Amino acid sequence: MDAGTGPDPGPDPAPDPAMDAGAGPVPDPTIEVVSGPAPDPEADPDVEALPRGGFRCRLCQVSAANRPSLADHLRGKKHRRLRSLRAERRAQEQRSLFVSGFARGTSGAELAEYFGAYGDVVAVVMDKEKGAYAIVELRDAAGRERALAEPQHSLAGHRLRVRPREEKVFAYGPPGRSPRREPLGPGRLEQALCQASDVDAQMSQLVRLLELSEDERRVRHLLVTLFQEVFTEFFPGCAVVPFGSSVNGFDTRGCDLDLLLDLEPTKSLQASTRDAPGVGSGSSAEDSILSDIDLAATPAPEVLELVATVLRRCVPGVRRVRAVPAARRPVVKFCHKQSGLAGDISVDNRLALLNTRFLQLCAEADERVRPLVYAVRLWAKQQGLAGNPSGGGPLLNNYALTLLVLFFLQTRSPPVLPTVARLRDLAGDEDRAVVGGWDCSFPRDVASLEPSANTESPCSLLAEFFHLFGDFDFPGRVISLREGRALPLPSPPPPPEAGEGLKLGPLNLQDPFELSHNVAANVNEKTAARFGRCCRDAAKYCRSLQYRRKSSKGRVWGLTRLFQPGAVEPGAASAGAFLISIPLDAAGDSQQLCQEPGGRGPWFWEVCAAIAFVLRDVLKCSCAAGKPPRAPSEETGLPGDSAPSKELSPEPDAEEPSAAEPPSVGLKRRLPEATNGTALPAGKRPRSNVPEETANWSCAVWHRVWTGRRRVRRQLRHGDGPEGPEGDSLELEQKVSEAIVRQDGAGPPLEPLLRFEAGARAAGTRREARVLLRLVPSPAFPGPLFRDFFHFLQSFLPATVRRRLGQGPVGGPDPQGGGNGGLLSTS
Repeated sequence: MDAGTGPDPGPDPAPDPAMDAGAGPVPDPTIEVVSGPAPDPEADPDVEALPRGGFRCRLCQVSAANRPSLADHLRGKKHRRLRSLRAERRAQEQRSLFVSGFARGTSGAELAEYFGAYGDVVAVVMDKEKGAYAIVELRDAAGRERALAEPQHSLAGHRLRVRPREEKVFAYGPPGRSPRREPLGPGRLEQALCQASDVDAQMSQLVRLLELSEDERRVRHLLVTLFQEVFTEFFPGCAVVPFGSSVNGFDTRGCDLDLLLDLEPTKSLQASTRDAPGVGSGSSAEDSILSDIDLAATPAPEVLELVATVLRRCVPGVRRVRAVPAARRPVVKFCHKQSGLAGDISVDNRLALLNTRFLQLCAEADERVRPLVYAVRLWAKQQGLAGNPSGGGPLLNNYALTLLVLFFLQTRSPPVLPTVARLRDLAGDEDRAVVGGWDCSFPRDVASLEPSANTESPCSLLAEFFHLFGDFDFPGRVISLREGRALPLPSPPPPPEAGEGLKLGPLNLQDPFELSHNVAANVNEKTAARFGRCCRDAAKYCRSLQYRRKSSKGRVWGLTRLFQPGAVEPGAASAGAFLISIPLDAAGDSQQLCQEPGGRGPWFWEVCAAIAFVLRDVLKCSCAAGKPPRAPSEETGLPGDSAPSKELSPEPDAEEPSAAEPPSVGLKRRLPEATNGTALPAGKRPRSNVPEETANWSCAVWHRVWTGRRRVRRQLRHGDGPEGPEGDSLELEQKVSEAIVRQDGAGPPLEPLLRFEAGARAAGTRREARVLLRLVPSPAFPGPLFRDFFHFLQSFLPATVRRRLGQGPVGGPDPQGGGNGGLLSTS
């Protein structure tokens, strides 16, 4: 075991035969090897009585159904061996020293020779990675006490810092078990959800699939213990406290490890040591890295850099340490090599700690809260509404999405959760807290809350969530969890309840306690509009039977369909399809999209030609006919790879049934004429047995033409790129793609990045004409790369197609103005 690497990982794989036979020595007299009848579970500190009967051994992590089974376990080899091993580890700790401050390159032999003056040295374990400290184990505790009694130690001109080795909780991990679970791919998620009996069961299953496992929680606990041990050496009395997604009740696999380094006790210790007369040099505050540093007077950036230095030099396995003093809450970012975890350490962030406890309270208040939050967050991520890369961007973060769900639950009648103002009234004296002038009082015990009288199912609540925010006036209201209602925008001067200094934007979501903080201040107008539009689409889908009833034919249903990226329309697409709606001006010839049976008419083929042009010529995709093409008409000039499928296309000379002929099956009778010979007003259009026409392509994407478009476009505008009227914007977009292709390097790639099938069909009404483009990726379950491309295409393709057709933008981003609107831009 390396020095200072936290609690020991567990016993050696090969047990000692003497220990197995029960003959091994037990150095700790307080721990007795069990050889007789099983003790009373109430008196054994290692045994926990379970609520529904039975027992659990905390030491071995084993459950027993009854007392006889428990007695057999306590007499077994495994339990006896672990108790003996725990006693041995405790004895080692009681005779070991934690030593630091020596020069780099100091060997273990030099330390053994130095501390040999105080007693026989059994072992010296050096920190292999950083070489910043060591564990020195002596043969008996008396030698350690003699070394600790020495007021000052020095070796080769360096003053040593000598401490008792910290006693750690013995944690057993079964040998050979990896703390990491298998990755949760789309296929496994879909399979697990489709096997559930209803949507409520799907939501419960989703929580079990996404939350941290016990092994993952244990790894995080060990890492926190390691950090506590190291930072206590340099900041005596400090506390390392986890907060955020790891512990707030809404944890997910791979979530960051957010830590608060509380230095207030260290500052108090420094002040008391400085003021107390006659304090010697052996005091813990003076004999540390802080000997010449006054934390109370040191600027925050310097303290942050000091924390980063300790991480870099003294914590084993820590990589990519970076101080971010300019962040809203200054942090030190890090990665831990062995566990693969990324995390942040903040020094003064008590508000975040209280926010974490508030979310814990809400998660425990009602069993429907967690499934609803997990479902909304995964839905938002799949729709490209959440998941900012590197923590920055215009998308919603998980904290904002969680607050939106909690606000929604406050607005139900009767409410599922109380408002923050109500929680403040329920708080006792011990729950009162004021941080930075903000009242953060709320009960810490969930038993203080009254059970909700709301009986809605999680399935119904999810549908109502989308209904509420589908028509919500985000830019014109402030979402307040303190009041549990949407507040009007503050007018100068801002009223106290709206929060002085609240940064208003396209989506205004007020923090529950820090009322001047807009949690969604990073969200831009485009993301807010897309969030509302996606909520409307989801609300429409949630009204269908496809959402509420399990399919008897093995089709996707419920949450599985909801989590697929793209427009959600009941029955509009099969599993794995991604839909893009291209709105068109419903005037002139474009009305043929909805007036002609099956979408016939030259206008439809012009739209298909424009789609093919954008994919092939602008985005440099390769497009081939998905099915045998029909010869295009001379008027449309439709490219060969954009031709509709012959199997789905009607013959051009097909005639409508005459009035004398009986109507075919599926056709309604003709409308009768009025007595004056004029036709009656048109009612519903007669049904047609003419198959719907579609255009189909097989496409391949060879370059990441959606990344960095804004930056390249700006360079071309200021350089030799085309400038001037809007008609040249397509040429500019072509040049942008060509520049990105050149940046990828010489020579075409051997394999395409992505493959997908695309099909276009007419949709909409006479008043709102549109063409629906369906993308089916290959393989059926796409990765993040295809989702990035699809979300870019959702905004770029409709606007660019309209420009190709000579139409202006309709509620979408201008390709010249941003292309991907900053959503996926890496510039």
